[in-house]
This record gives sequence, C-alpha cells and structure tokens, in this order.
Amino acid sequence: MKYLAQFQSFDIERFSEAKEFRIVECSPLTDRQTNRIIGTVVTCVILVDNTDYGSDKTGSNIYEKLRFKILDKQVSLPTNARVVPVNPVAKVYGDYNNQLSVTCDDVQVIKTKDQK
Repeated sequence: MKYLAQFQSFDIERFSEAKEFRIVECSPLTDRQTNRIIGTVVTCVILVDNTDYGSDKTGSNIYEKLRFKILDKQVSLPTNARVVPVNPVAKVYGDYNNQLSVTCDDVQVIKTKDQK
C-alpha cells in the first residue's frame, strides 16, 4: 500500500514529558539540493527517561540521540544545556519505524540547579 505515512501521527509531547534532553551540538541545517543553510540542527541526548512504556516493556531511550531541526533560524546554544522543543512536530520513519524526525520552532533552555 502507498501513502500510509500521511495518516500516522506521533505524540511528541507525551513522548517528551518524562525525559530530559541535553545538547550535544548545534550545527547548520542545510538544504541537500541547494547546499543553502535553512536553519539549525540541535543534537541532544536523552539524559533522563522516566517514561512508563507499559508493564510488559523493559528498557528505555536513555542516552539515545535526538535531533531537533529548527527551520529559518540560526541558534547557538551551549553544550550540555537542558532544552525542550517549542511547538514540535514529529514523524516516525525508517524500515522498522525506529527513527524519529522532529522539527520545531525553537528550543527553550531550561535552567537547572547547577546553572547560575
């Protein structure tokens, strides 16, 4: 069957609510066809994952990397800053539906106790 992906949705807010994202790096988001910079990729690691995946599930997504793509905006943020995506939209993709593409308007830095 074709065109099934347009009917899939992913609840990124629910997925994110018990997680802590920390920045690993910020890099330019480049259009593959024109090589023009079209935004920023904020690569994060999931440092805390307290998500309840169900009683029959074991494991978590801790230490998995996740990329937030911010279109039409250049941002520079410090490594290890705790962030949350602003207005995220996510899609699951890949042969095994194990990849996640997240675009957002921005990322918001969350002050932690160790930051002044």
